[in-house]
Amino acid sequence: MGLNIGGQVGKVNGKELSYSDFVQRYLLKNEPVVLTGLMDDWRACKDWVLPDGRLNLPFFSTHFGSSTVQVAYCDTKEFTDQKREEMSVSEFIGYWLEFSSGEFNDASPHEFDGKSLLYLKDWHFVKEYPEYLAYTTPLFFRDDWLNLYLDKYRMHEDPETDKEKNEICCSDYRFVYMGEKGTWTPLHADVFRSYSWSANVCGKKKWYFLSPTQRHLVFDRNMKCSVYDIFEDVSKTKFPAFDKAIWMECTQEENEIIFVPSGWYHQVHNLEDTISINHNWFNAYNISWVWDLLLRDYNEAKEYIADIKDICDDFEELCQRNLAANTGMNFQDFFVFIVRFSFANLVLLYCLVRDYENFVGLSSQRARHIYFNLESARDAALKMNSTGLAQNGSIPIDFNRNLGDSAFLELCMALGRTYQLLHEPCNISEITKALVDDLVEFEFVDPSASHISTPEDLVSLIDYAFTKLSSLSSGKFSH
Repeated sequence: MGLNIGGQVGKVNGKELSYSDFVQRYLLKNEPVVLTGLMDDWRACKDWVLPDGRLNLPFFSTHFGSSTVQVAYCDTKEFTDQKREEMSVSEFIGYWLEFSSGEFNDASPHEFDGKSLLYLKDWHFVKEYPEYLAYTTPLFFRDDWLNLYLDKYRMHEDPETDKEKNEICCSDYRFVYMGEKGTWTPLHADVFRSYSWSANVCGKKKWYFLSPTQRHLVFDRNMKCSVYDIFEDVSKTKFPAFDKAIWMECTQEENEIIFVPSGWYHQVHNLEDTISINHNWFNAYNISWVWDLLLRDYNEAKEYIADIKDICDDFEELCQRNLAANTGMNFQDFFVFIVRFSFANLVLLYCLVRDYENFVGLSSQRARHIYFNLESARDAALKMNSTGLAQNGSIPIDFNRNLGDSAFLELCMALGRTYQLLHEPCNISEITKALVDDLVEFEFVDPSASHISTPEDLVSLIDYAFTKLSSLSSGKFSH
C-alpha cells in the first residue's frame, strides 16, 4: 500500500518575501516551504558544479581531500540510523568515481554494482574552511541562536562531560552533504527539534514530510521506536497506525532551499547526484520545542536505567550525562544557554534605550523582536521551573561577570549585527567597556538579583528589566 499523500510543499520566490512575511507565514505557523532565487551569488554554485551541471568531484579532492568526514552506508541499518564510518574526502570521492561508471540498478535502490551507496553527511565545512566563504546564509535563517552560541561557547559547561566531546560535543550545526543518485536519509525529526534549511547546490531531492501532530502514527504502541523507512514493508503489528498518516511531498530542484519546521518528521531521497548545504538552528520562535524534547528524552533516559537507581551514587547526574550524550545537551546546558541569550538581549535592549529617545527606541521593530526573545526565554524558564527538575546542580551565572567576558560581548555584537540585517537600519553603539559600565550603573538588572542559579531567578531578572523599561518609556511601549 502506497503513502497517503495529502499535499505538496509550496514554492515561493525568496526575493519577493520579506523577513516579516517569512515569520508570519512559516515560522509562526511552523510550516515547510521551498524558497527560490536566493543562491545566485554563491561561490559553491560556481566552484562545485561543472558547466554541464554535474558535480565537480575532482575539485573536492584537490581542495578539501584531506578532511575527515562521516559517511553513511545507505543499505545498512545500525540502531535507528544508517551505519557510519569515517574516511577522508579523497577516499570518498575515489569510491564514488570508481563505481559511478556502473549502471544504477533500480531494483536495488541502495546499492551500486553490489557495493553500498555511500552518503557523506554532517561535514562541518564552515568550521573547517572559514575563509572559503562557499555561501551566504539567507536572511530568513540569520536569527540562529544555536550556531551563534557555538561560535563562542561549548554546549557543555561540565568539564567531565566535555571529556566526551567526540561523542556529545559538536562545534556547530552547519553541514555539507554529498551523495550519489539513490542515497537517502531514513525517517527522522531533526536534532533538538530545531528548524533546518537545506540548499541544493547540485542535483535533485525528494522529500516526504509528516506534521508533528501526526508523529504518533509512525511510532510503535509504546511510542519508543519510529518507522525507519516509510517505503519498506512496515509491520502493521508493530506500527498499527502507520497507514493513517497523511504525508506532504516535495521535489527540491537545484538552486532551491527548503525550510524544515520544528518537529516535522521527514525522509529524503537523492534523485540525482546531489550536494547540499544544511543548517540546524533555533531561536525564540521554537525554543519551547527544544525544552519539550529535552524533558521527554530525560524521562526516557531515566526510565531506561531505573533498575540501577538504588545502587547508583548519583542517579540524577547519570541521567543528565546520558541526556547530554543522547540528545546533545542536558538541563544545565539548556539553562546556561537561555540565560546567556537573555543577558545578550537585555544588553541589546539597553543599547536602544541609550542611543535613542526612550519611546522611539522601545517602539521599534527591533525592540519588539528583542522583547519577544526575552518573553520566549521567560516562558522556557517557567516550563523548567514547573518540573522542579532543573534546580539540581545548577551553575550560578552572574550578569555583571558575563559583561566582562569577551566571548559574551562578541555574542552580543553578533546578535546585534543580525538584527541590523533583519530590521530597519539603526546605528547602535559598539558594545564596549564604557557601555558595560553604563549598563551596570543604570541598574538595568537588579544588582541584588544578578546572580542566576535557577529558572525562577531568570524569570525575576527579566521581569525586573521589563518593569524598568516600562517606567522609562512612560507607557509608550509595554511588553
